[in-house]
Amino acid sequence: MSSNCGNDSDGGDRQKHDPIEMGKLLCPKDLSAPAATDTTATSTSHQLSKVTLPERGSWSSKLDFILSVVGLAIGLGNVWRFPYLCYKNGGGAFILPYILTLFLAGIPMFFMELALGQMLTIGGLGVFKIAPIFKGIGYAAAVMSCWMNVYYIVILAWAVFYFFMSMRADVPWRTCNNWWNTVSCVSQYERKNLNCWDKMINGTAGKVCSVAAVNISTTELTDPVKEFWERRALQISSGIDDLGNIRWELAGTLLLVWILCYFCIWKGVKWTGKVVYFTALFPYVLLTVLLIRGITLPGALEGIKFYIIPNFSKLTHSEVWIDAVTQIFFSYGLGLGTLVALGSYNKFTNNVYKDALIVCTVNSSTSMFAGFVIFSVIGFMAHEQQRPIAEVAASGPGLAFLVYPSAVLQLPGSQIWSCLFFFMLLLIGLDSQFCTMEGFITAIIDEWPQLLRKRKEIFIAIVCMLSYLVGLTCITQGGMYIFQILDSYAVSGFCLLWLIFFECVSISWCYGVDRFYDGIKDMIGYYPTIWWKFCWCVTTPAICLGVFFFNIVQWTPIKYLDYSYPWWAHAFGWFTALSSMLYIPAYMFWLWKRTPGDLCEKIRAIVRIDEDITRLREKMQHEAYAKEVEFNS
Repeated sequence: MSSNCGNDSDGGDRQKHDPIEMGKLLCPKDLSAPAATDTTATSTSHQLSKVTLPERGSWSSKLDFILSVVGLAIGLGNVWRFPYLCYKNGGGAFILPYILTLFLAGIPMFFMELALGQMLTIGGLGVFKIAPIFKGIGYAAAVMSCWMNVYYIVILAWAVFYFFMSMRADVPWRTCNNWWNTVSCVSQYERKNLNCWDKMINGTAGKVCSVAAVNISTTELTDPVKEFWERRALQISSGIDDLGNIRWELAGTLLLVWILCYFCIWKGVKWTGKVVYFTALFPYVLLTVLLIRGITLPGALEGIKFYIIPNFSKLTHSEVWIDAVTQIFFSYGLGLGTLVALGSYNKFTNNVYKDALIVCTVNSSTSMFAGFVIFSVIGFMAHEQQRPIAEVAASGPGLAFLVYPSAVLQLPGSQIWSCLFFFMLLLIGLDSQFCTMEGFITAIIDEWPQLLRKRKEIFIAIVCMLSYLVGLTCITQGGMYIFQILDSYAVSGFCLLWLIFFECVSISWCYGVDRFYDGIKDMIGYYPTIWWKFCWCVTTPAICLGVFFFNIVQWTPIKYLDYSYPWWAHAFGWFTALSSMLYIPAYMFWLWKRTPGDLCEKIRAIVRIDEDITRLREKMQHEAYAKEVEFNS
């Protein structure tokens, strides 16, 4: 099966409509006849001029679009995951696999998704008219977006809770004198003052300290920051089989964030484009303020050294390359249909190629910039606690809700720095959340425009309310276990790699990369470099497939600290993962069975369609008109 991955560098002299090689290989008869005559296209355009379709909306300006995509791409992973991965995987040496993966898979897919949406001016379900048998990708992305919307926003609810708890005379996780603290609670900064001695414990040498007239092993000591997180904020239960009660404080903050999310997108992209001026730009102000404060702290330089000094021996470990792939795919918002949706609101002639390169540059630069912010603080914290940086560095919620709150305890005006940090987390996560919501809403409304477009605000409200109700399971006392299951299965790396692989193959190998390039030339006026063809046809699918199978082979059951999940929790996790992944093969099988005709006719109808981008757009407009007439009759 040919992909039309030609060797021409500019495509200037080749035919406008490339031949249907796959069809010709399977069928001796000519398969390249156009699907519609010029007369039909003219008639369609004439009919369309007589009807007013529901207003879909578009960006008010190019800057609205750029900032929205920046807001989507720059999320919590840039702040709390990328810096840790750099440290864990060899410091500056991690930049090598990161950059290679970026150019071999990350930027190519980012460009493809934005271009695809702009090219067909429709959301993540409708774009697969370009290769109908792959429409299951759109449904899979919609399901995965639902899971993402439910669990990602819980982090923002935690951040808002910490923000409000910081707005007092002093942060409440400084001391062990609160109702939620235990007798084992001792601040990391005060442990050097404890009276401790060596003692044999269960046959092994250990150390025991006197705490409030009670002798406690150092391995059993906790600190006020951890106890505030687990015993006050989460009030975490013993396991997933004990969900306990709803944390009503967190239910309130979760509701607040959902209300913010709703009012960020309820009026469409013209309104969203204005919101992101604040949510996308102000975090840079806060990051800069935190960096200036961080680098003035004692020990900051040591933390930054751990972040950037390369350890090239790490590059021989496969995990380093796996981490680079998954970090890029998640941080760039690929595979969820969101980029397709945001691109679909552009003018057809917008230079989406230039936009994609700008946003990718901003995204990766922000990740590296955030690393200096985080590790300057981690270096200070290690210095104050007299502990190795390796014991202090953390990723994910552990960084946001344990490491940083512990660090601000040593800063003058702790509550101010705490408020700034958690407000920054809220803004960084909020635009990623509502842009992902916009992608899901766009896909559904574009699929049933006559039914939903005029009722968009009500539909968005219903989606937000249902997502909030489902999300309440994550803010029960056992909610952290549900959260981790969704994080590790429903929106895991192998689900995302599965979606992106089929998405890339559907465009480059089935529709044909040459015809897709022709569509890009129609939009921007020239052919992009041949490099992107090579990536779409070879490197990106190969990387996705290789890392996907490696993840499956290396899979081990997840744990929460020392807690092992029961078998049924893993079964539920795999159910959430397969709820999106199985849509792709299931839809292929269903559509192939219900499509009439012999092998060649089926291939022409649902695998390798005849239309180029121009004719496909005309066909889609004609279908939209027909649906409108049917709806109004």
